[in-house]
Amino acid sequence: MNRLVIVPTYNECENIELLVRRVMSLGGFDVLVVDDGSPDGTGSIVRGLMNEFFGRLYLIEREGKCGLGSAYIAGFRWALERDYELIFEMDADFSHNPDDLVRLALRAESGADVVVGSRYAVGVNVVNWPMSRLLMSWFASKYVRFVTRMPVRDATAGFVGYSRRVLQAIDLERVRMHGYGFQIEMKYTAWRLGFTVGEVSIVFVDRTRGTSKMSSGIFSEAFWGVLGLRFRHIKGTSPSKG
Repeated sequence: MNRLVIVPTYNECENIELLVRRVMSLGGFDVLVVDDGSPDGTGSIVRGLMNEFFGRLYLIEREGKCGLGSAYIAGFRWALERDYELIFEMDADFSHNPDDLVRLALRAESGADVVVGSRYAVGVNVVNWPMSRLLMSWFASKYVRFVTRMPVRDATAGFVGYSRRVLQAIDLERVRMHGYGFQIEMKYTAWRLGFTVGEVSIVFVDRTRGTSKMSSGIFSEAFWGVLGLRFRHIKGTSPSKG
């Protein structure tokens, strides 16, 4: 089964080469970096690695900081134009352990249409976050579950694997949110269409290199956007019709 890991980047020069090498060492995963014109040379580093990992490492370079959600959608479209059957989202900063890709892939290949690398599937597994941010994230997932009734404990998680048929079924043109909201909207849309969503417990470790891209606007979008999800008409193709 062909597997692709999409890694959106903006100013990740301190992490990207290490991450690419770690993922490549696993075997069985290609990597697509979607770089938003990083002024620190992230894109140049990836280009320098492409000969070494020819046919396994790819790069989309965009002008300006276009946002997380649009980066993933660009990556999804790129993957669907090729023969990838499993498409993963992953941060560039090692907050997601590359080794966990193997466990997520196994869960997907055993039947889950969407696999979430979950911080909250078994207790709370977050390292090095300040208590205020941890509580905000934990309560955000509780809030999403209460409002949407979606049976996912870590709705805002950004370490996610999608089967090809899920991404083909979702109308990507209608995905509206960008940060945490994007992650919630994608999972919710897949679930509402009737796809199975599984969670694999992971340990999330806050970045040790580079600068966080989190902002209050990202949380605000997610909070208000979730209220509208319950009342949105979900367009797409259900598994039974796919």
